[in-house]
Amino acid sequence: MKLEILGTGCAKCKKLYETVEETVKETGITAELSKVEKINDIMKYNVMMTPALVINGKVVATGRIPSKEEIKKWMNI
Repeated sequence: MKLEILGTGCAKCKKLYETVEETVKETGITAELSKVEKINDIMKYNVMMTPALVINGKVVATGRIPSKEEIKKWMNI
C-alpha cells in the first residue's frame, strides 16, 4: 500500500503525517509512507487544499486531518 501526504510542510501537514504513521504502526500493515511537498507535484493530484491524503494514487481527504478510524476505513482495515 502506498500512502502519500500532500502538503508544503505546515503544522497540519506534519500532524497528518504523524497520524497516518501511527495508524500504520497500530495496524501492522506494510505500507510505503511518503511526503509530497513540491507545489508542482501536489498540483498533479488536482488538490487545492492541504494537507491531503492519497492512498494508492487516490485522493481520499483534503484540507483536514482525518481520524485514525477514517484512515483505517480507507485502507480497508
